[in-house]
Amino acid sequence: MFVGYCQVALAGQAKPSHTPYVFRLLLGIIKGAVIGGALGYGAYAAGFGGSFNWITYGLIGFVVGLLVGRPIWSHVRDRSSTVWTAVLKGIFGIAIGTGLYALLGRVWGTFDLELLEETRRVHNWPFVLGGAIGAIYGGFVEVDDAPRVSKKK
Repeated sequence: MFVGYCQVALAGQAKPSHTPYVFRLLLGIIKGAVIGGALGYGAYAAGFGGSFNWITYGLIGFVVGLLVGRPIWSHVRDRSSTVWTAVLKGIFGIAIGTGLYALLGRVWGTFDLELLEETRRVHNWPFVLGGAIGAIYGGFVEVDDAPRVSKKK
């Protein structure tokens, strides 16, 4: 039976502990930010911008969905699992990446950000917004789809 928290015994009495989930959340935020920032920097260095931002942020969501949580290769190795879980996380990540870009860039409006002696709108700095999108989605996926813990007897 799955319980929403872990039990930790302190002074003989079991207390609820959310420490493993907080650790997973932080791990997912870091992994998502690194993946999103790296892909965003690659798009920036290649000179992609404008309408290509939709593809960049969708790709960031897709890759974060494939690699964070239970990565795709863990599904391939596990006979009782299916690869479609990681693929669905990636497809949903496309929607999350483009949706957050649309929300920030088109609905809420953005602000100017000066980096590298250049001023642009924040959604036109793909390594900044890509890292943020990757961190948001990565934290969610890591907590939701954490790797299985092997029980040794």
